[in-house]
Amino acid sequence: MISLLLPIIYVAFISLGLPDSLLGSAWPVMGKALNAPLEFAGIISMIIAAGTIVSSLLSDYLNRKLGTGLVTTISVAMTAFALAGFSFAPNFITICFIAVPYGLGAGGVDAALNNYVALHYKARHMSWLHCMWGVGATIGPYIMGHFLTTDASWRGGYRCISILQITLTAILVISLPLWRRRKDVLSETAATAENAQTEESPDEKSPTTRKMSEAKRHTIFSALKISGVPLILLAFFGYSSLEATTGLWASSYLVNFRGVNPVTAARFASFFYTGITVGRFLNGFFAEKIGDRKLIKIGVWTAAAGIIMIALPLSNSFALAGLIVIGLGCAPIYPSIIHSTPANFGAENSQAIVGIQMASAYTGSTFIPPLFGILAGRIGIWLYPFFLVVFAMLILTATKVIARKK
Repeated sequence: MISLLLPIIYVAFISLGLPDSLLGSAWPVMGKALNAPLEFAGIISMIIAAGTIVSSLLSDYLNRKLGTGLVTTISVAMTAFALAGFSFAPNFITICFIAVPYGLGAGGVDAALNNYVALHYKARHMSWLHCMWGVGATIGPYIMGHFLTTDASWRGGYRCISILQITLTAILVISLPLWRRRKDVLSETAATAENAQTEESPDEKSPTTRKMSEAKRHTIFSALKISGVPLILLAFFGYSSLEATTGLWASSYLVNFRGVNPVTAARFASFFYTGITVGRFLNGFFAEKIGDRKLIKIGVWTAAAGIIMIALPLSNSFALAGLIVIGLGCAPIYPSIIHSTPANFGAENSQAIVGIQMASAYTGSTFIPPLFGILAGRIGIWLYPFFLVVFAMLILTATKVIARKK
């Protein structure tokens, strides 16, 4: 039964990535059609991000009440119908209202599945899970690009992704028995852990599975009082700030400071995400041998090396390669931090902590890239690599302090 569930979880994470880059791809055409200025895309993005933060913070409560399978199903259904709503929206205000359930649904899927995989699967599956997000984020713009060349335009692109999400919702409904949901989600996860022997040998069985019956109910404030939690939130905040800022401002830095051709800059900026996706795929083969803590450290130093490649006054090809190196460095950090959550803080606390970790991550990716934009406008775009290295060191410092406490 559990072996059938894993591919469904992977597909669900592909679906999470599919719409993530649609707004940026569609907005040049979409904004004109809605008579909305360029900067209004940021408003939609902020509304979506606010929804993801709220649903991440509520994930512990919802998963206890409904179970992981049902939360995932409802969340995917919300994003599916929100995307359909985008495709029919007559104006910008309507888009803003529809962005609320879209964000709530995305955050629900993210927090629920991250915790489920951290509890019941080995490190390689967490790495491949996030690789699947990269696959979805890569495919989404291609689908939108195709529809932008047709009469259906951006509405057709959103409609197509919506249909894919509705199809996944139907699959999730059929798969609900596989989750073995109980009235108490902790009873459900304990039962599922017994069926996970195909994934973990008895000798390798994680202590997280043995503590499921001891699971505790947490408020946000009680979770924050657990030793090390504020530090791991800083690490998540730092990682998402690093990833989002790197991706958003790479082209601007290369063009405006390095003098790189805009087409070349855009291509290599996209290679940053390719580096993340490929890196997570490859990382899955080594994750268990190396371990989460070492992978985080290797990832941070690799990303730092890429940042240095960008900062050094060498040839532009060296800087372009640096973006790929940053992507490869980023690859293991996020999944490794999540996968180590039950081991660091106990399975009884993991769902509550994963939820606030997701909220912290979304906070970083929402507010830090615009902050850099303000600083770049006042000081200069040359600040880019120096800004990035601050967050790389924040991740390294926070995770190192947590490791010392264990």
